[in-house]
Amino acid sequence: MGNREDLLAGAKRCLYEKGYARTTIRDITAAAGGVSMAAIGYHFGSKETLLNQALAQASQEWGRQLGQALTAAPIAPDATAAERFETAWTRITDSFTEYQRLWTATFDVIGQLPHVPALREQLAAGLGEARLGLARLLGGLDPDADPDTAWAVGSFYQALLTGVMAQYLIDPDRAPSGRDLAFALQHIANAHP
Repeated sequence: MGNREDLLAGAKRCLYEKGYARTTIRDITAAAGGVSMAAIGYHFGSKETLLNQALAQASQEWGRQLGQALTAAPIAPDATAAERFETAWTRITDSFTEYQRLWTATFDVIGQLPHVPALREQLAAGLGEARLGLARLLGGLDPDADPDTAWAVGSFYQALLTGVMAQYLIDPDRAPSGRDLAFALQHIANAHP
């Protein structure tokens, strides 16, 4: 790997271990195997830009892993919508243990938004992509789906995902399972015909 890749890997490690706000340039260069501090400016312009790119890269990796987990073992074609929903969310919640540090870093970054305006723009752009990806992956929408429908479905799944992962960070023993979420969604749908 070159300096740029080493810095991204080091920044990702620091995000996981120290969080966004507590990571220093020295932390990153040490985690990157002693790459010079000047290399951060040369390759990224600032520590914040490097951390932002590291977070984006980590989130994309999680998205790919999630996509693979959701498609690796196909859900039975005769499964009901509730069964498909439960299976998908069980696979998502099962990923929490492996990606807990990413979720911790993500919530740390959200807390920094008032202080780093460029970060808000980057996250907003990533959120737009995430909504569409979730609409396709979980909502079964194809790439040519009506944009308003894709946005609404993706926004629902993004809100659910963020909320569920927050619950796993705060109280993992009582966070909702895929079965809990499917039951709740069925109840809500039946209660509001």
